[in-house]
Amino acid sequence: MALPVKERADLAAELLASLDDATAEDPAEVEAAWAAEVERRARRVMTGETAGIPWEDVRRRAEAELRRR
Repeated sequence: MALPVKERADLAAELLASLDDATAEDPAEVEAAWAAEVERRARRVMTGETAGIPWEDVRRRAEAELRRR
């Protein structure tokens, strides 16, 4: 806590990055999982099971969420 803010921020970033390295998954597994998820979502839209959300609504919600932070 005695470090200047910039140095504490740099240290915090390094510590967080080290956590990412420690829990990193196999990139091929992650890519396969995302591909399966995209296929699942596309199938739901194509069969009419799920309707999309208009971009304007998504953007409005995201902007509202960011303003709350």
